[in-house]
Amino acid sequence: MGLRERKRQHTFDAVSALAIDMFLERGFDDVSVNDIAAAAEISKPTLFRYFRSKEDLALHRIADHAGEPARVVATRDAGLSPLDALHRHFLDGLARRDPVTGLNDDPRVLAYHDLVFSTPALAARVEEFRVRDERSLAEALSPEAPGALPARLASAQILAVQRVLARANWQRLREGEPAATLHSEAVAAADQAFGQLRGGVGF
Repeated sequence: MGLRERKRQHTFDAVSALAIDMFLERGFDDVSVNDIAAAAEISKPTLFRYFRSKEDLALHRIADHAGEPARVVATRDAGLSPLDALHRHFLDGLARRDPVTGLNDDPRVLAYHDLVFSTPALAARVEEFRVRDERSLAEALSPEAPGALPARLASAQILAVQRVLARANWQRLREGEPAATLHSEAVAAADQAFGQLRGGVGF
């Protein structure tokens, strides 16, 4: 990355971090783009050169994961099935306390999660990410027929499992359980869930 790109990335990260701090303190709807630009000491047009919308200011940490399931499948080791690659990736995320797995009890991460899913505009944008991920994963699972029903069903089921696992972890953390204590149960739940995917619904 060249100097110009590094400077741009530094500004991008700094403005987004500032905006998220303001959203957490005052609420998403009570902070305007003008407020953020003033606090960052940049003009509003400059801000919009980095972020297309106010929602993007809040969600770039989630947007960084966009397309991740498809990338995991596309770059998996030879001989590893797509489902096994995604299972392994989710377990690695639990070990890293990746917030996308729901198993991160940093107070700011929990507050950020609450902000996103209690704000309709942000939750709606996250749903857009999910739809795109579902489409790209279907393409990675079945490049020759990504629009066929089997690929679309498999993609939807896999992403639903990951979402349910993450939400369950997050809920238990909100109830006061520490991530370190919950980790082994989260791993067992992930193993059970991916096992159910391999074996069929079972109902």
